[in-house]
Amino acid sequence: MTTMPEEQEASMIWWRVRAVRSICVLLLVLSSFSVARAQSAEAALAGFDAYVSRAVKDWNTAGLAIVVVKDGKVAFLRTYGVREVGKPEPIDTATIFSIASTTKAMTAAAVGMLVDEGKVSWDDPVTKFVPTLQLYDPYVTRELTVRDLLTHRAGLDGTDFLWTSNDLTSEEIVARLRLVRPSYSLRSTFSYQNVMYALAGEVVARASGMTWERFIESRIFLPLGMRRTFATRELTRGAANIASPHWRAGDTLTVIEDTPTAGISPAGGVWSSISDMARWTRFLLDSATIGKTRLLRRETFTELFTPQVVVPPDEFYVTAQLTRPHWMTYGLGWYQHDYRGRMVNFHTGSLDGTVALIGLMPDAGLGVYVLANTDHAEIRHALMYRVFDLFLGEPVRDWSDELHTLYARREAQRDSSRHAVEAKRVKGTRPSLALDKYAGTYNDPLYGTMIVTLERGRLRARLGLKATGTLEHFQYDTFRIRWDHSWEGTTPVTFNTGVNGIPEAANFGSYSLKRGVPRTE
Repeated sequence: MTTMPEEQEASMIWWRVRAVRSICVLLLVLSSFSVARAQSAEAALAGFDAYVSRAVKDWNTAGLAIVVVKDGKVAFLRTYGVREVGKPEPIDTATIFSIASTTKAMTAAAVGMLVDEGKVSWDDPVTKFVPTLQLYDPYVTRELTVRDLLTHRAGLDGTDFLWTSNDLTSEEIVARLRLVRPSYSLRSTFSYQNVMYALAGEVVARASGMTWERFIESRIFLPLGMRRTFATRELTRGAANIASPHWRAGDTLTVIEDTPTAGISPAGGVWSSISDMARWTRFLLDSATIGKTRLLRRETFTELFTPQVVVPPDEFYVTAQLTRPHWMTYGLGWYQHDYRGRMVNFHTGSLDGTVALIGLMPDAGLGVYVLANTDHAEIRHALMYRVFDLFLGEPVRDWSDELHTLYARREAQRDSSRHAVEAKRVKGTRPSLALDKYAGTYNDPLYGTMIVTLERGRLRARLGLKATGTLEHFQYDTFRIRWDHSWEGTTPVTFNTGVNGIPEAANFGSYSLKRGVPRTE
């Protein structure tokens, strides 16, 4: 047996001790760095709670929930206000809100999962999955791809009347697309489209063999532990602690009905809590990873955030007047722009009486999610940019005040436009016919059916199954439908009289409903 010289053994012991000390020092440094990072997040957000509280009051918001995620951890999670004005129940981290169009990112991620499985390609024709699809232009029917559905470049302007003014299923909505004339050439520009996302949901269903609702529940909600998240409003039945939507009229907040989204759920149907949205935000900042499990391949995840189409200024947010981005694009379910040298991926959600916003700054490991139960509470943008400023160490702007001023100016412009319309009104005119002559059924195979009746000396209109209102005379044969849901405002309609002396059509600006028996498709 060979023995080691004492001096050599001592040398080895010295090196081992030194190595252990080095490791300890390294661990101490790493620990200190972690503590410093946590402290920096805490320091960055010092005073932010008070700022949000003040902004909620300034924007007259019934209730709001917000989470800030930094470097994979929840740095800030707070709730404010109540679920419903006039009632004491507060918003908490489990309160369920509509997340509206921020649903689109989930639908895009669902398609990505099928891409990973080889069941879908981004550039597959949609007719591969929905062979019965028929658009107005046969060329577009043939060439429309899955990617086109997710990037708002399919050639159609907004077709929201198909789900806001009618009670149609998603299948019925898709069937009516054959009647919608294209507004621009395929892939030539960007025009926001909810119905195309409903069609993307159908692609998910056909390719996976399960409904879109079941797919995102089993492939996204359950793996992420999102137990307070529901694919549709209908699925929340029986759940407690749900925020009510509110409409603002002057300084008064009024509870209104939830907007039905059953026909376009993949575009804006999900309901969730801020705690669950914290999980979703962390998941996205961690490149679709849960622990050591990746739900999307890295290249697929990257594709979601790769710019796909340039967004023209008139299709972007008015906030650009203050942020002044150099570029504005749309990925797969994400708006994008630059802010102070960093890329921002974000999306808003807006339905009557409720708003949402998610904003990601990947290079900074930073994410923000805001939910509120008040119509167009643009406090959401203010809080996102405030958080970005706080962590970038840039001069911090009072985004709440600046945006409040910006939106007040826009509202004044809308008021001015309304006054201008009223000023041009020819006063003292009367309808050319007795009111009962306007009663009847007016229909169009695309736009649906309106039934006009005379009730107690007033004309009443019913559009679809739920939209009802009173026709108020404006001038000559033009009326304004004042909808029973006051938050829906008014809609002008002009009746054209035929040679038989009765109205033959009801014109709504760019489209017309013909008088007669409803046509079947």
